Amino acid sequence: MMMKSIIAPFALSALLIAAPARADEKDWQTVSDIGAYGLMAASIGLPVLKKDKHGVFQAAGSFVATSLVTEAIKEAFPKTRPDGSDRKSFPSGHTSRSFSSAATIYNRYGPKYGIPAFAVASLVGVARHEGRKHYWIDVIAGAALGSASGFLITHKRPSTQTAFIPWGDTKSAGITIATRFR
Repeated sequence: MMMKSIIAPFALSALLIAAPARADEKDWQTVSDIGAYGLMAASIGLPVLKKDKHGVFQAAGSFVATSLVTEAIKEAFPKTRPDGSDRKSFPSGHTSRSFSSAATIYNRYGPKYGIPAFAVASLVGVARHEGRKHYWIDVIAGAALGSASGFLITHKRPSTQTAFIPWGDTKSAGITIATRFR
């Protein structure tokens, strides 16, 4: 079910890319919104579905850290957007949050979920540029910021580890089983 929610925004976005002559700025905005908000929901929803409490907190922490740094940089370095709508172009918030979510998913659950998440995050970055909301440098900076946050704050989900330790002495022998639950 979660894989469908990750693939759905990508599939919708891919349809728009297939006909770029018909995609206008509003279409690209829609693609970036669906991709970014879908990834943010997936980075929290996947740990919830897997009953991974630590994953929920790590994803939330990564998202909050990325958002705070992104907004602080936007205020410190005002830059006019390509469409002239405001002075909050650098770095791309949609892109930073998307890459933060993708890095969180990748780092916590591996390439099976992470690679599609990074594909969607990349599409969000392209859509932000094509929708005339950001310059390429804004998108690249957002991707770097989000990836760094996701990889630094999120840790790989520990698996249940079991060790079988044989032992013996002069009177008996056996196996000790040690396991860690989390």
